[in-house]
Amino acid sequence: MTHDRYHAVVVGGGLVGASLALALGRAGRRVALLEAREPDFADLEQGWDARVYAVSPANRRFLDGIGAWPDMERIGTIATMDVRGDAGGRIAFSASDAGGDADALAWIVENRWLLAALWRRLRDEGVELLTGAPAAALSTTPGEARLSLADGRELRTELLVGADGANSWVRGQLGLQASVKPYGQSGVVANFACERPHGGVARQWFTGDSVLAWLPMAGNRISMVWSTSDPQALLQLTPQALAARVAEAGGRQLGAFETITPAAAFPLRLVQPEAVVAERVALVGDAAHTVHPLAGQGVNLGFQDAAQLAALLAGAPDCGDWMLLRRHQRQRREAVAAMQMGCDGLYRLFHAKLPGLPWLRNTGLSLTNCLAPLKRQFARQAIG
Repeated sequence: MTHDRYHAVVVGGGLVGASLALALGRAGRRVALLEAREPDFADLEQGWDARVYAVSPANRRFLDGIGAWPDMERIGTIATMDVRGDAGGRIAFSASDAGGDADALAWIVENRWLLAALWRRLRDEGVELLTGAPAAALSTTPGEARLSLADGRELRTELLVGADGANSWVRGQLGLQASVKPYGQSGVVANFACERPHGGVARQWFTGDSVLAWLPMAGNRISMVWSTSDPQALLQLTPQALAARVAEAGGRQLGAFETITPAAAFPLRLVQPEAVVAERVALVGDAAHTVHPLAGQGVNLGFQDAAQLAALLAGAPDCGDWMLLRRHQRQRREAVAAMQMGCDGLYRLFHAKLPGLPWLRNTGLSLTNCLAPLKRQFARQAIG
């Protein structure tokens, strides 16, 4: 059996894990990134990825800082957010409402487009990319974490990071319990070409039993995220019928649609682990938390996990020092809890069936639209 020693080993080569590995590698750390299968980017030019993310200005700065922000040719810009309630309520705000110098609320980036940029930089920085052999066992001591791979290798590291998603293998190996609350909905995603320009406006509708969002992509294209309790009603439609259904649901504000990616669905749930650090181990991204996608903040929370942890470890003599890990957990707890509570509360507010509540929530939405201080807070939350 061979033994390799690292400052950090990151399990999970998605956006958050790759960004953390890259940030640590650029800081001069010896880092390994473990991903069971190397992502295939050969078909990047063959079509659009239905899985997209709204990246905030703060996280664009993080990605720029590690040299991983991709070419803008396939990136959409959210200049304005237009949110409609289920009974006439409405709020609209732009980056200028935040009162700063941001020129966008967020950028809509395809998963594969951004992941390809990250993996290219990982190779340039000399981060060791371990693919083809999944993790088999994990153990920790006060001095190190040990990760055994299916091919017999054993990795020894000061810090092991679980960036392996909501069903985290690392979290399970540690025995960390997590509260998992299903929403009883799935997020259905697909991309469409639009008859009319979207104007950089992200549109969202609360319908009472679902949430529909149109996110502006590059060119005359939008990405749809439809949170619904009946995903099959959309998945079983032909591409033509799906395009017509989605265009009609948004009042045909952008004219006729043409489907350019097949619809796919993923279950929505709130995941809250009892802890995100343990002896020699830290969890980041969806392994550490999930939120309802109605605010589009899931990946932004993950990137901030990565940015903060990388900054904390930049000059540390020991990357797995218990006091550092505890500090990371404390620093992230408030921001994550606030986002989870906010999204969960908004979801419940617009799904509750109590008499008079539709009027109250829609009046509140429209009132907020008229109050500059509250509107400014919404905009600042969006770009933070």
